[in-house]
Amino acid sequence: MCGRYTLFVDQADLEERFDATFDEPFSPRYNVAPGQRVPVITNDDPETVRRLEWGLVPSWADDDAGGIVNARAETIAEKPSFREAYARRRCLVPADGFYEWVETEEGKRPYRVAFEDDRPFAMAGLWERWEPETTQVGLDAFGDGSVESGDDALETVTIVTTEPNVLVADLHHRMAVVLSPDDERRWLNDDDPREVLEPYPAEEMRAYPVSTAVNDPTADDPSLVDPVEP
Repeated sequence: MCGRYTLFVDQADLEERFDATFDEPFSPRYNVAPGQRVPVITNDDPETVRRLEWGLVPSWADDDAGGIVNARAETIAEKPSFREAYARRRCLVPADGFYEWVETEEGKRPYRVAFEDDRPFAMAGLWERWEPETTQVGLDAFGDGSVESGDDALETVTIVTTEPNVLVADLHHRMAVVLSPDDERRWLNDDDPREVLEPYPAEEMRAYPVSTAVNDPTADDPSLVDPVEP
């Protein structure tokens, strides 16, 4: 799975890398967690980096609870929670590393997985728009029986996962789909781009142990990405 990641590249560098502009100021993040608003580039607005809540809520859900953090690449085209989003609402989730945890005798040990040069990359994502049910107001209220909207719509995202490469396989049985730059626009624009959802080759990547402070989703400072002794 992919349950935490990092994104601490400068805003200007990110905008140049993805040829897209942030719609609000960006601050470096060292421990992005589910439930938070995260930068994404959606297929319907590829020139803008906007923020969606991490944890996909299907459009047909009864409420906005229980957002789905990850979607398996093998089933996104068929599973009801994802198939419409796969067909119509794909996105890029910029990152420069992600965390995985390994069971040890002392407990779970976090590792950060990234490129050797910490360059940014895009993880494959799906996004969705959920709106609360509208309520019919009485004729006495408006005189015309008009429909009154409830709370604002919620836009959410999930990160697609696949089989691990040989590096990540030592840490976990799944990994985020890291797209090559050539495949990013294919993921956004092609009719059925499932062939890009392969494990990224391990040769360019590294994995190293980091502080268990990462275990706290509220922790977020540069020291979290520093290597520590295993």
